[in-house]
Amino acid sequence: RLRLQNHVKEKKMTNARRTFHKLLLATAASLTLGTVSGLAQAASAEDLDRDADQALQTLYKSNSTAEALSKKARAVLVFPKIIKAGLVFGGSYGEGVLKRGAEHVGYYNSVSASWGWQAGAESYGYVVFLMSEKAVKYLDKSKGWEFGVGPTVVVVNEGMAKNLSTSTLKDDAYAFIFDQQGLMASLSIEGTKISRIKR
Repeated sequence: RLRLQNHVKEKKMTNARRTFHKLLLATAASLTLGTVSGLAQAASAEDLDRDADQALQTLYKSNSTAEALSKKARAVLVFPKIIKAGLVFGGSYGEGVLKRGAEHVGYYNSVSASWGWQAGAESYGYVVFLMSEKAVKYLDKSKGWEFGVGPTVVVVNEGMAKNLSTSTLKDDAYAFIFDQQGLMASLSIEGTKISRIKR
């Protein structure tokens, strides 16, 4: 009986430790994201529109494939500036615009959290070309689109961009991650969640 009581006590302690660990992770991740979103302060609709248009022009100048995709896309989601920061717990945050043709039709934020050794801060931008109505409708109807779930999003790096043509497109969406120097190869947006915001 004593052995059984000890076993039950140990099991309860283990479960309590796990729950505490999960709470600690969740708290640290939310604090990191709070800090990151504080760094990327909310911009007005006019500021976002202007920054998104400038970001698209920068991308098109450095990458003709992106410009070709824009002519076939049903809509374009533009995040001009994502701030990524963290120490052990990491996070990224940014706000962007959904464009249909020349019109700015909606505003969204981009949020991700990560765990693992990392230090410092960096900023980058990314653009998602929505090639199908299915992808546009999913973005509109979902309460948050997490990349990796729902319509397929292919991240285009420099090598792929050279071999990608408008005649070989078969996926729902194509994403280009870039900074001031051009396309970024090492970053991933898997697990990033896109949600509608009011501006």
